[in-house]
Amino acid sequence: MQFLFVKYRVSGIDFYDSKGIWRIFDFPNINPFTMKIKSVLFILLLLGSSLFSYAQKIHVNRVDPPSWWTGMHNPHLQLLVFGPKISETQPVIDYDGIRLAEVIHVASPDYLFLNLVISPKTQPGTFTIRFKKGKKEITSYQYTLNKRDKNPKLHQGFDNSDVIYLLMPDRFANGDTTNDNMPGMLEKADRSNPNGRHGGDIKGIEDHLDYLKDLGITTIWSTPLMEDNLPTYSYHGYAQTDYYKVDPRFGTNQDYKNLVQEAHRKGLKVIQDMVFNHCGTNYFWKNDLPTPDWYHQWPKFTRSNYHGGVVSDPHASKYDYHRMVAGWFDTSMPDLNQDNPLVANYLIQNSIWWIEYAGLDGVRQDTYPYPYKDFMAKWMQRILEEYPHFNVVGETWFSYPATVAYWLENNRNKDGYHSHLTNVFDFPLMYAINRAFNEKPGWDTGLARLYEVISQDFVYNDPMKLGIFCGNHDSNRIFSSLHENLKAWKMAMAFLMTTRGIPEIYYGDEILMTGEKSKGDGNLRKDFPGGWPGDQMNAFTPQGRTAEQNDAFNYLRKLLHWRKNTPAVQYGKLTHYIVENGIYVYFRSYKGQRVMVMLNNNNKPVTVDMARFAEDLNGFSKGKDVISGKVLNSLNRIVMPAKSPLIVELMK
Repeated sequence: MQFLFVKYRVSGIDFYDSKGIWRIFDFPNINPFTMKIKSVLFILLLLGSSLFSYAQKIHVNRVDPPSWWTGMHNPHLQLLVFGPKISETQPVIDYDGIRLAEVIHVASPDYLFLNLVISPKTQPGTFTIRFKKGKKEITSYQYTLNKRDKNPKLHQGFDNSDVIYLLMPDRFANGDTTNDNMPGMLEKADRSNPNGRHGGDIKGIEDHLDYLKDLGITTIWSTPLMEDNLPTYSYHGYAQTDYYKVDPRFGTNQDYKNLVQEAHRKGLKVIQDMVFNHCGTNYFWKNDLPTPDWYHQWPKFTRSNYHGGVVSDPHASKYDYHRMVAGWFDTSMPDLNQDNPLVANYLIQNSIWWIEYAGLDGVRQDTYPYPYKDFMAKWMQRILEEYPHFNVVGETWFSYPATVAYWLENNRNKDGYHSHLTNVFDFPLMYAINRAFNEKPGWDTGLARLYEVISQDFVYNDPMKLGIFCGNHDSNRIFSSLHENLKAWKMAMAFLMTTRGIPEIYYGDEILMTGEKSKGDGNLRKDFPGGWPGDQMNAFTPQGRTAEQNDAFNYLRKLLHWRKNTPAVQYGKLTHYIVENGIYVYFRSYKGQRVMVMLNNNNKPVTVDMARFAEDLNGFSKGKDVISGKVLNSLNRIVMPAKSPLIVELMK
């Protein structure tokens, strides 16, 4: 603290306050003796209150990241320190191997950013950050450096051998009813509200890992688990209010770490959903931004134009581009300014922290084209710098393959942009799947839609890196899109699991759950039956499913377990043939193994003359139907039942 300089006057007191501001207190009509006593008392009171003020006034509320690791490839660590008036102090660190290279002051007096350099020889441990004024220590903070886990089995990413299962934790299963409502959390559980919180949690996921493994899933992608403390519509997690804290209604950080470890023990991988374009309005910095440009600021609320194509459009206007990347996603989702290097570092380090802390296998990044693209490229480079075998799949919601291809790492972008992004979602194929099996055969309708999308794979450096799917939490459920036609659904699943790319299914698709976007997001995100105590039906068990649901479940289960052990449909070369008479035929070939897939989209049986497929049938005389187990002793002519798939392992 600063010492007070005081001088007495007969009629009052003059002094410097703790901020160095000259203050004058006048007390007219008081005799000198009384004045002197009151002056002494006043000074003592002032000194005492000033000391108390400093003890309470300057302290550390939080430091992000909350911990770090030794042995990281990149030696630099930037700490965000938040606390009232913390900028009035000078931080000091005395720990072998750690150098405080820079202290950054920003517009708000309640923040400091500390740039640390960590030597490769630094030992794990806890060190003290001392915050001083002059020689006096005002406050301190204990910070921990952990030893990095260099287990080579960690952070190995995902690939074409995997099948991803997308679930929404609030709607999947409620394993712990005691955390449905938690102190300090604004929205309470209300299962009667389709857009409210329903109580699903991490424990619910962990309780059903065996169900997922039995189905044949290899990888779990959960929508965001981070704190989303908003008054309404907070269950989806995409308006996060703490990037370093699991929402207590889902569990704790340790619960999440335990889930990943248990999943790994069962041979399952875990992908974390991250959101860097925006956060929630209730973030701790909401009324005290570190810098005025921490968020994109507008004279009045301005939404993004949601036209991600302008980012890659060589003819785009500056206005449209700025509106796209700087406009807010929604009123409750402030748009983060990744052009601010402090924001950029904050987000990059957050990803690395979660990957290391939880032992993640992959990341799904929401609204990938919405942040500044150069920042996203830098983020990917930093991730791959630490985890060379890691995978990130970006939400690239576009209708055309060429626009999707812009975001998948390649050397073909005419503007020279390199995203370094390892995987993207194939939205054009998703649209085609949702239409193809409903339409009558035509030159560009029906199954021809699948052929046409895949025929444009030349725009990708590696189309095998595409995440393929029939639907997700933001689109119609596939069974609804197919007018609840089980035969069409089986064809869609057969195609999804045998074409190029990394397949993903949405929770409940295996039991034919329905949902339509036109009826609201809540309709797309219904509770999984049996996930809550007291549910009348438990679809996690055969006994709790209808005959039709068991038919679908068993079909997909058999398909997934077969896929697990069939390299040809995981990594094999794809050769497909033009759709004729509503029949789509393609082959997957890998190291001598060959699989033939035939899809009949007609409402009647069709006999197919196999002569035009000779180049892929050459050397094979028969085959085995993967689903029925029946052996086809001749490959000259095949009778395809109406609205049905046929998957054949070819045999010599």
